[in-house]
Amino acid sequence: MRLHRNLLVSTVFFVVAVIAGVWLYPQLPADVPTHWDLHNHVNGVTSRFWAAAFPALGVLAVAVLAVVLPAVSPRQFAIRRFDGAWGVLMLVMQGFLLVAGLGILLPGAGYAVSMPTIVMLATGVLYLLLGNYMGKLRRNFFIGIRTPWTLASDAVWERTHRFGGRLFMLGGLATVLIALADPAPWLLVVVLVAVWLIAAAYSYFIHLRLEGSR
Repeated sequence: MRLHRNLLVSTVFFVVAVIAGVWLYPQLPADVPTHWDLHNHVNGVTSRFWAAAFPALGVLAVAVLAVVLPAVSPRQFAIRRFDGAWGVLMLVMQGFLLVAGLGILLPGAGYAVSMPTIVMLATGVLYLLLGNYMGKLRRNFFIGIRTPWTLASDAVWERTHRFGGRLFMLGGLATVLIALADPAPWLLVVVLVAVWLIAAAYSYFIHLRLEGSR
């Protein structure tokens, strides 16, 4: 039942992405801005076809990975131990790619939409949802805070992800507030890098505490 539900949601995301791409395609320029520097200046473009196809291809790629990765995961890192959280987070990633892709296409097609605001809001919501489910993740190679210390120990993984869940939610909330107040890409980079660095450092700290206690 859960697999059927996830497949249905993925199909809806894919159909929406295809419809949006087909609808916006005639309105897009030959070269669509798809990459910006930290000061929000365009420094990269993509051809109209691939830009319009990106949301649908992104959704499709994550949907395929959601099925393939659990099948190839080593037994001691089996994803089935947390398949409920895995399925939800794969859908969250698909939703993020859909919204972020449309946030890039709509301004390119001439609509008065703020790309930085949409992408940063989508990123903030993504981190909030990741943080909410992070405590349910178990050791694996594909999702979560994967450092040498978390992958080597269930105890370090669990403690790091309990802390990391709160940290990711805080980073997500900060990103949403920044997007609403001043959607500057460099602030987004600062917040996201800080979240990952603090989480990685915390995993090493927990590793040292547990190893010292032995």
